[in-house]
Amino acid sequence: MADTTETLLKTPLHALHVELGAKMVPFAGYDMPVQYPAGILKEHLHAREKAGLFDVSHMGQAFLKGADPAKALERVTPADVVGLKPGMQRYGLLLNDEGTIKDDFMFSKLEGEADMYIVVNAGTKDGDYAYIAQRLDGAAKVTTRFDRALLALQGPMAGAVLERLSPGIDKLTFMKVVRADIAGAPAIVSRSGYTGEDGFEISLEGKDGERVARALLAESEVLPIGLGARDSLRLEAGLCLYGHDIDESVNPAEANLMWSVAKRRRTDRDFPGAGKFLDAAPAKKRVGILPLGKAPAREHTPIADKSGRVIGEITSGGFGPSLNGPVAMGYVESAFAADGTEIDLIVRGKPMPARVAPMPFVAHRYRRAS
Repeated sequence: MADTTETLLKTPLHALHVELGAKMVPFAGYDMPVQYPAGILKEHLHAREKAGLFDVSHMGQAFLKGADPAKALERVTPADVVGLKPGMQRYGLLLNDEGTIKDDFMFSKLEGEADMYIVVNAGTKDGDYAYIAQRLDGAAKVTTRFDRALLALQGPMAGAVLERLSPGIDKLTFMKVVRADIAGAPAIVSRSGYTGEDGFEISLEGKDGERVARALLAESEVLPIGLGARDSLRLEAGLCLYGHDIDESVNPAEANLMWSVAKRRRTDRDFPGAGKFLDAAPAKKRVGILPLGKAPAREHTPIADKSGRVIGEITSGGFGPSLNGPVAMGYVESAFAADGTEIDLIVRGKPMPARVAPMPFVAHRYRRAS
């Protein structure tokens, strides 16, 4: 079989991953670490107990520039962008004209700056920014910065660790964002992440990525964490993975993401596809699922009611190390979406008992403002 790794893109931390003994795999067009010698289970639990460092430089970073970039961005998302206060970050959905989800993304308004800072998913970043540029039609300009590094430091000890490299940074609370120096390197730092734990995302010039990563890994609480544990952490936290739990086949109501559709935007109905889902009851809903046995149910596993009729499908599933058991999420017909509903998962043709369960499976531990 031909070696395809030469065609894959590399993040600014690629050489460091190899040095650390990472198992590298293709992911979203990049050669990425799926795990390190410690293994996925240990990496997962370490992030829950101490602090883990993730390379997420494959994500699509960009700046939106213009006379009123916040107002312009509202042409493609139902989030309240205009009302976002300086120094804050928010989650948004990128919608098409059918009201279904092209991507989910984060956007920030830095204190004293006119530009919006945006981060989209790795596998969709080229299409996302082309779509945004087309819909904005010159009202604002997208300047992509795919050359930048992006690190995520996650876990209950993340604040104490980062404070040593950037005094004062631990004062940030959830979803706040600032420019700061980390180990002497200029960075954009937000108190956020995608594990359900307290933590930070750190955007840096590509040339500074490896040096800052090494400084963080030199702290005794920090281990490098790969894509494997990143996936199990976000699943336990009940967070969607684009291309699996959300995509252009579902709308915000079906995905249980209506909290991201701002009240003002629902009233004004001035975003793509507003009429497609605001007035209609969703036929299906994204739910958490707890298999009642020990075997995990993987993506595409059919979900059936107790009569054997298929009512949905698993979109993410696996072993939850923090729970020492299987967890999953997926879509079921709305009539079966209530917590506690008994269902069956059809694994290798046999029904496996499960129940609909509230998410997150592991409580979020964000550092919120008091």
